[in-house]
Formats: sequence, C-alpha cells, structure tokens
Amino acid sequence: MKRSKIAGIGYYVPERIVTNDELTKVMDTTDEWIQERTGIRERHYGVKHEETTSSMAAAAARIACERAGIAPEEIDFIVFATLSPDYYFPGCGVLVQRELGITHKEVGALDIRNQCSGFIYALSIADQFVKTGMYKNVLVVGSEMHSMGLDFSTRGRNVTVIFGDGAGAAIIQPTDEPEQGILTTKLHSDGTYAEKLAFINPGAHGGYHFKKLGEQVDFGYPPPDTYGEIFITPKMISDGNYYPNMEGQFVFKLAVQKFPEVIHEALNEAGLKTSDINMLIPHQANLRISQFVQRILGLRDDQVWNNIQRYGNTTAASVPIALCEAWEAGKIKEGDLVCLAAFGSGFTWGSALIRW
Repeated sequence: MKRSKIAGIGYYVPERIVTNDELTKVMDTTDEWIQERTGIRERHYGVKHEETTSSMAAAAARIACERAGIAPEEIDFIVFATLSPDYYFPGCGVLVQRELGITHKEVGALDIRNQCSGFIYALSIADQFVKTGMYKNVLVVGSEMHSMGLDFSTRGRNVTVIFGDGAGAAIIQPTDEPEQGILTTKLHSDGTYAEKLAFINPGAHGGYHFKKLGEQVDFGYPPPDTYGEIFITPKMISDGNYYPNMEGQFVFKLAVQKFPEVIHEALNEAGLKTSDINMLIPHQANLRISQFVQRILGLRDDQVWNNIQRYGNTTAASVPIALCEAWEAGKIKEGDLVCLAAFGSGFTWGSALIRW
C-alpha cells in the first residue's frame, strides 16, 4: 500500500477577538482566574448569521487546497469533524461541499462526532482511504462555532470561558516517498463516564428519567406515554441544561493520563522515542494539561506548540489550527517527526505520527 501525507493545510479564525476582560462584563469572573486555570487570554467569535461552522471550514479548505496545488474540484472525498454543526441534520460535510462549489462532483461526505479528537479520527479515516488507493485527494476538516451555544452567565462560566471559534483543514494525498507521510494513527474510546463532559439536551433519551452512572437524573421530560414533547422542554430551558456541562477536574485527571499513553503507543509501533519528536501538537484543551504532558514526556518548550492563549479551545479545529500555525512559523520542516494528540468528550482520544 501507498503511504499518505498532508499535502496542504490551512486554517481560519473569525476577526472578532474576545478578551477575558470582555467576558467579565457578563459573568462573575476575572482575567486572572481564567488565565491561572486555563492559560487562555482571548478567543475568536464568529459573526452571528454571517459565519457558520461550514463557511469557516470552506475558508480553511480553500487555503489547504491552494497549498496542496489542487483546485476544490479535485477533491475526491470529505471527512468533516465538528460538535457544533450548522444544523442538527444534515451534517456539515455536504454543506462545505456546497460552499466550495463542488456539488456537481457528487463526492462522498462523511461527518464524524468525536469532539476534541475529531481531527485525528478524521485524519486516520482519510489515511486508510488514501493508502488503499480509493481516493487521491481527501479533504479533512475540523471546524467549530462554539460561541452560538454557550451560556454567557455566571452559571456557565466554567465552560464558556474556555471555548472559541475556528476551523482547520488539510488535503491528504498519496506519496511515493518511503520516508514521508503518516506513519501511524492510534484511536481509543471509553464511554463509561460520557456524561462528565457532554451536551445532554436536546436529545433522544426516551423517558422521564435518564440513567446517568447509576443515578436517576430528572432532565424535565414529560411522562413516557407523552409523545412528541420530549425533545426539549420548558424545564430544560429554565434549568439551563441545554448547554454543555463539564466536570473539569475529572476531565483533567483523565486527560493527563491518556495523552502520554497514546503518544507512547504510536512511538513504540514506529520504533521511535519521545526524543525523536521534533514537534508535538496537542489538542488545545487547557494550557495546564499541555504543560503537564510536556513534563511527563520530557520535551523542551521548542518541541511543543501551544496557541490556546490566543484561540481558546476550538475542539475539533484546535489540532489543525495549531499544526498550520507551527508550519507557517517555520517550526515544522521537511523530514521532521510531528506528533498529534488529542483527548476529549466521549471519552475519545488518539494520536498520529507524521514524517513531514
């Protein structure tokens, strides 16, 4: 089989920058509190009714296509990762196809829901398609418009201050160079504690109570024999439980365990060591997580790229945005060993080793 490579990469973030101080006007928080716990100073928000998850993805995809030396019409397949789609359905894959003006090609579009590890999952899927010769130009996208669905009140501050909007995209192509391309991808999941980081409502829980880790939790549903009224209820709205929720300490402890494990797993398969890594691109969940993982792996500051300070957590978009930034800054050169790693809701996690 052939090996696949990232032939072109691009990213897009909205123009509007929202600082921590701006958030203090709508919730009880401070710039110092946010920076101490997350490392975040600012994030970007899209323009409501003008920018969407798919429009940002298209902007990033056009850059990736140009850098790969192809026109959008040459895309064979689309893999789109997001947790903040334009619509509940259809998925964003067909929408970015429309935004790129390539609906006449009727290429396949696959939408995946792997949250923070979405781009790595999508990259692994594209890798398999290209290696087997099924497609030659696969567009992989991670895009998020978080600002449209956050709780901008003190009640939601622990989650809201973390997230930002943006998109990253890559074109995956075959390569004949034996020392180039994606060396391996590792994907994992464990749904035991899914509700520790989740967007519960609206959803199809199918009854008055939803069983959460052995507890009966009332999310405000009507009795089971009342149909057509369980998608969203007044109680969900009054309680604010149609916003994302997160148990931060639990997520932190699991993330710092799984990040190093999945990185070592990839290195071991490739017969490499952490000292061989030229650049680690971790999912930008929390600067403290990235710094903790860096210490565990024994990597220098110049071996890890962090940009959460300026963008916040852009979930599926964070890895491709950071990867593209590092490449644009000249920190990733031909022949370098690049490691991507992510952990997020589900829980799902993964890694990818790439010889640039």
